Amino acid sequence: MEPLTSAQVAERVRRGEVNRVERVTSRSARDIVVANVFTRVNAIYFVLFCVVASTGHWFDGLFGLLIVVNSAVGMVQEIRAKRTLDRLAILNATTVTVIRAEGTAQVDPAQIVVDDVVEVVAGDQVPVDGTLLTSTGLEVDESLLTGESEALAPAPGAPLLSGSVVVAGSGRLRATGVGEQAYAAQLAREAAAYTTPSSGLRAGIDTILRYLTWVLIPVGALMIWNQLTRTDLPLSDALRGMVAALVPMVPEGLVLMTSVAMAVGVIRLGQRQCLVQDLPAMEALARVDVVCFDKTGTLTEDGMRIRELVLLTGDEANALDALALIGAGEDRPNASMRAILEATEPSTTSAVARVPFSSARRWAAAQSAETTWLVGAPDVLLPDHPALDRAAEESGQGRRVLALARTARPLDGMALPDELTAVALVVLDQRVRPEAADTLSFFHEQGVTLKVISGDAPVAVGAVATQVGLPHAEATVDGRDLPQDATELGAVADSASVFGRVRPDQKRELVRALTAQGRTVAMTGDGVNDVLAMKEADVGVAMGSGSPAARAVARLVLLDSSFATLPHVVAEGRRVVANIERVATLFLSKTVYSVLLALVVAVTALPFPLLPRHITLIAWFTIGIPAAVLALAPNREPARDGFVGRVLTAAIPGGVAVAVSAYGAYAGARSMIGTGSSFTVRTSTAAFLALVVVAFDILIDVARPLQAWKVALLVAMIGAMTAVVAIPLGQRLFQLDPTDGRVLAIAGVAAAVGLVLRRLLRVAVRAVVDRRGGTVVGRRGGQAGSPSVRGAR
Repeated sequence: MEPLTSAQVAERVRRGEVNRVERVTSRSARDIVVANVFTRVNAIYFVLFCVVASTGHWFDGLFGLLIVVNSAVGMVQEIRAKRTLDRLAILNATTVTVIRAEGTAQVDPAQIVVDDVVEVVAGDQVPVDGTLLTSTGLEVDESLLTGESEALAPAPGAPLLSGSVVVAGSGRLRATGVGEQAYAAQLAREAAAYTTPSSGLRAGIDTILRYLTWVLIPVGALMIWNQLTRTDLPLSDALRGMVAALVPMVPEGLVLMTSVAMAVGVIRLGQRQCLVQDLPAMEALARVDVVCFDKTGTLTEDGMRIRELVLLTGDEANALDALALIGAGEDRPNASMRAILEATEPSTTSAVARVPFSSARRWAAAQSAETTWLVGAPDVLLPDHPALDRAAEESGQGRRVLALARTARPLDGMALPDELTAVALVVLDQRVRPEAADTLSFFHEQGVTLKVISGDAPVAVGAVATQVGLPHAEATVDGRDLPQDATELGAVADSASVFGRVRPDQKRELVRALTAQGRTVAMTGDGVNDVLAMKEADVGVAMGSGSPAARAVARLVLLDSSFATLPHVVAEGRRVVANIERVATLFLSKTVYSVLLALVVAVTALPFPLLPRHITLIAWFTIGIPAAVLALAPNREPARDGFVGRVLTAAIPGGVAVAVSAYGAYAGARSMIGTGSSFTVRTSTAAFLALVVVAFDILIDVARPLQAWKVALLVAMIGAMTAVVAIPLGQRLFQLDPTDGRVLAIAGVAAAVGLVLRRLLRVAVRAVVDRRGGTVVGRRGGQAGSPSVRGAR
């Protein structure tokens, strides 16, 4: 069958036989608007706003502005993040080669149609299902799809599955399954039906909201019954009291702050040319306590150059021609082959057979009419040869060394020929990335374990690791000596830092051994030999200059291939996780004291002490505005497991203290202040002032350690609240009366009790948790150098 013409391609597109799969980097603009407007919180607030509006007290409906603010802020930030992701996804996009009647063309994978002839080379992911037409040493790895660990060498006529990785050679296939009919798309669809990328932060918040739902429904119903049937208030006042009790029970800003913090993180990382393929990856990297690096293209720059050709037999001209002959057979040459091709003239000899380079074999070959030439790892091609001493000496300087050998034997499939004769050693210079040492130093200071896992000679890997300052770089493990037993392999993976001569499947097993110990592992790489390990790791990080397959499986892609970006990614993830935990304490403290206050007034059959406008004022200055600022503040504290437990144990003492002080002030004022026209206003003022004092105490504790900008934030919030309470206009608008000395005295005593009680409860909770072997959020430092805590996988 001949290649397709433009008309035939257009006809197949019209019939829908095109490789279009629904792959998006984020939600559509419409979905973003719907998701941010039609939320459970907005629905609750809208109903409560309508209740208040029905009373005619519009000022008590100020909390309704939160519907607009929550929706607008969420939409703006998420749309900005979407634009960033879409822009970066375009930069990360790959093209494929198709052969059509008009010639060869580079097209987007989504433009492939049924019966197209597609060319794939080493480093590619097969974009569609197809039938192999021709093969030049083609080898594919289907382990990402089928779990088959051995690379396959399909013959013409064999089927190829989309999503498999070309590890060596090249070939052409005719597309048979495209779009949603392709094997990889079917797998992705099945996986999406059951799993989504895990996020400890989202799961923790969902757990908290589930707990709150169980509490809010009965407490809310009790409060409604109390306000409407057990008090002697007019209907409008009873309804306002009911709304004032229900509004603060909803942690309205918790989900919003999480979304905003994540979106801002995406935007910030986008400015550093880092593509976040899924949002939980940023959080996962914040929890990482082991980072595994490939050497070539990660610790070292991708480019190399030939430093020296060490002749062992023969003459230089023949050696250079042989190198050029082998290099010419690589459709997508690796860094070593590119260096060889740049340093040699095109070969004058033609090859009758070839074996392309493979990371698993560690050699490549080309057969001419009379001689078979091979280039590869010295220990593979020249075992026990005296030249290995020179190779080890050069490797010890951090250089890559290849051996050139020849034989009169012809190639027999992918088997290594016998009777090899040493011809030369090819010494390649590889430059360490200038930013590598500082990057590794950052991780070391953060308590993150560092490991280098490479296919290069162990001594060369150790030399490079030493240059970049990796601790214990001298203790290098040879991949050929790795144990097969999983337990023994886990012990070696945990104790050693540098691994050389590691095959791709061994990289995966090392990562698997680390994750089996409960470590959270990130794997960085750029080549097809890193794909298995990157897929196995909790977070795969690919260089933008890496192979299409590596970028496809990575959760994060450093588009500018700058290693220095990685600390910023970790810092951004830690900022998001630590700060959300920080502000969650504020929101949940408010929920706790609202629920307790509602319960107490319902049991005692008293009107709710506060008005909706009071709740709005408290939310603005003690929670909302400070939380928005603190959620975006720098914070390098390592992420830890146990989010729900730490937040609740931090929020409950504060919430109980606030409820006790507010109700104590309210009850005290009712008993000490006589009846009169100002009775309700003054008793509410006493409760309001006592509540505000303890709420600000919680805010101060959450903001620790105090820095100049945090002190300024606290002064601004306290000053704004004081101004509203002190000036006559604020008193009229918010129905407050602090002019009675008895109100101030009662509020002061109640607040003092609340401050003391909060500290006693916090100590008690800590003691209980410590006895159970847990941890509690205390004063969150967010300082560099904090020890990392291993997270459960």
